[in-house]
Amino acid sequence: MFNKTSCLLLALVFSAGLNHAVYASSEEDFLNNEENLDLSPNQLQSIPLLQSLKNLNTATEYQAPYVHELKNRYGVRSLFVESQDLPMVDIQLTFNAGAARDTEIANGLGGLASMTARLMSEGTEKYNATQIASVFEQTGARFSIQAYRDMFVVHLRVLSDPKKREPALNMLLEILNNATFKNNSLSLAVSNNQAGQQQLKENPSRLMGIQFYRSVYGTHPYAEPITGTNGSIKRINPERLKQFRDKFLVAQNMNIAITGKLDTKEAQKLAEYISSHVPQGTKAGELAQPLITDKFVIKHIPFQSTQAHITFGHIGTTRNDPDRLALEVANRMFGGGGFNSILMQELRVKRGYTYGAYSSFSFSQAPGVFSFSYSTRQDQLMDSIKVAHKAFAEFIRQPIDRKQLEDTKAGMLRAYPNNYSSNASINAQLGLLGFYGQPADYLSQYPKLLASLTVKDIENALRKHLHADNMTIVIVSPALDQDELQGILDENLTSTASDNTRIKPKS
Repeated sequence: MFNKTSCLLLALVFSAGLNHAVYASSEEDFLNNEENLDLSPNQLQSIPLLQSLKNLNTATEYQAPYVHELKNRYGVRSLFVESQDLPMVDIQLTFNAGAARDTEIANGLGGLASMTARLMSEGTEKYNATQIASVFEQTGARFSIQAYRDMFVVHLRVLSDPKKREPALNMLLEILNNATFKNNSLSLAVSNNQAGQQQLKENPSRLMGIQFYRSVYGTHPYAEPITGTNGSIKRINPERLKQFRDKFLVAQNMNIAITGKLDTKEAQKLAEYISSHVPQGTKAGELAQPLITDKFVIKHIPFQSTQAHITFGHIGTTRNDPDRLALEVANRMFGGGGFNSILMQELRVKRGYTYGAYSSFSFSQAPGVFSFSYSTRQDQLMDSIKVAHKAFAEFIRQPIDRKQLEDTKAGMLRAYPNNYSSNASINAQLGLLGFYGQPADYLSQYPKLLASLTVKDIENALRKHLHADNMTIVIVSPALDQDELQGILDENLTSTASDNTRIKPKS
């Protein structure tokens, strides 16, 4: 993986030989194209320029791009970052129309958003799939549609030249408004999905993830797989797909992110053009709150394997929670920071139970999840669970190590520029800011917000949002003694509890 300095090195080395017009869709595509890496003597004459690298001011790496909040007369939130470096424009339309909305059309339609995204570019009344692909190819554009749990994302990357940009954008709008979802395309997609479901049964990690979400969320819309199941997608028909599109893929349920070689007036005009050519509609409603358990939930998936797979977790919080950044720091300290994290130290470095153990938060519209997972040998299953759960309980209860906190914050600050290291990454960040209603200046405020977090902030967030006593544990293994496991969990709570802590063993 190339970082920003690597890209600069390559740019300096090749500058003498790459003065001809080369337009790539991303820095990664350019660097992966062997035709662009012809090391001729003429190109190597630029090597002396590398001496200037020692004069780089590292502080500039932390300067976030300025985000314009465009005044869209259609009321559609539109964010824009100007970038004159490449003759490209990235456009992202983000709808509140992810898999969480599947059952708002009808019960039992899991996978509806995903299937809508998958089939939209298969044809309209005017164009078939080949003609659609040809328009994007002729304009040098890249077009994609993807459904997630919360979001339905339409993305276009195209040259900023209006002669290229306008045909590609009009084709995007044609697809968005007039996709036909024909039965033959749907049948093929269902068939392919069935093959994927069969492969899923042979993947213990995927099985564990699906069971975890179902166990944690119950009947909540987040519970089911984004792509649905064999049973649910069989209930999907063209009429249901059109209903989903007409209800959710509308202007008032959308935000727009634009990044690239435009000025503010051009970007505003572009955003309003898009907003006026999408049906207006209404904004999607609030999602229900998931029910939170107050006890351990143990789920076992029988699976013949030399490795056992384990996930711990519970309901977390939303993306707009004021404690989100404190929780991101805490997560990095516990299990999201590689070899320096507590979980990796306890399970791998000290005991060799696993190659890797990781924790994560998902922050979403409705409360997401906190979880940590790893795999280990079958004969180490119970011992590893005891160590992992105890480490988690102690992390919540014990004082935060101040030096570890400062080191973690410094590492996060150094890594943060990756979020705006290219037009594509900036555009993705704008989509998130717009979708979750965050302020336009969040990227530039992040270093200050991170620096202001104290030990007390982290400890308060931990004890409010993380709970060692009401976790869901999913284990994939040939066999499991659930009584023994319950005893281990209760013993951990007893051994780590004190008179002033809320952690108590379950009866």
